[in-house]
Amino acid sequence: MINAQSISADLAAVRQNNPLVHNITNFVVMNNSANALLAVGASPVMAHALEEVNDMAAIASALVLNMGTLNPEWVEAMLQAGQTAKNKGIPVVFDPVGVGATPYRNQVAAQIMSQCRPDIVRGNASEIMALARESTATKGVDSTESTSAALNAAQTLALETGALVVVSGAEDIVTNGHELIRIKNGNPLMAKVTGMGCTATALLGAFAAVNQNLLLAAAHGMAVMSICGERAAKMAAGPGSLQMHFTDILYQLSDKDIADTFIE
Repeated sequence: MINAQSISADLAAVRQNNPLVHNITNFVVMNNSANALLAVGASPVMAHALEEVNDMAAIASALVLNMGTLNPEWVEAMLQAGQTAKNKGIPVVFDPVGVGATPYRNQVAAQIMSQCRPDIVRGNASEIMALARESTATKGVDSTESTSAALNAAQTLALETGALVVVSGAEDIVTNGHELIRIKNGNPLMAKVTGMGCTATALLGAFAAVNQNLLLAAAHGMAVMSICGERAAKMAAGPGSLQMHFTDILYQLSDKDIADTFIE
């Protein structure tokens, strides 16, 4: 359903349009996510103050909500920004980090899902299963399940909520409940760098901003993420240098690189 040419076309659209991606994300990943968005050609803003989130969300091309490091004020900021974006027809991407780990995270994730109605939800297998109520616990923010184990949960969640659901892992899956796209690129070393999943969520915001077909936008975004991670791992000595190479490769990614690396 996707190919190297379609991935390249969306990447070119991001670089040409330089979409403003508003992130309300966590302390751990702000720098990495912002740098990844800059490298791919988007314009990141990390704004979480209640006094400005509605104004910022209203002028953004996409909104990314990430509940990695929670506090009540940030939760309220996410809810307000999410509702503003939805009212303006701006795509909302949600990363339910650690849902299933604590009752508070479960409560916040449920609030965001019901009040903000995200267009795209991206998580690891355990998070998606917890969000779909197929599992009650996760290991902190890490997955204890394989991507394939979360397939039914992802499809169910998509059908119940209308959101496009992305499960990231050794193999990424993207589904709207009816259609399914598998992304087979990537490298296990990516899991040793904190916030790579959150970076993927940020990139999904950039791709959702330039392609109204969210199934394809999400698949293209995950493909770019996985291709860059795979290519970076070949150059890296370990997790630290993987992060550096990943950002450089994302910035330099060419049509030929995509064609040479993407696994159809």
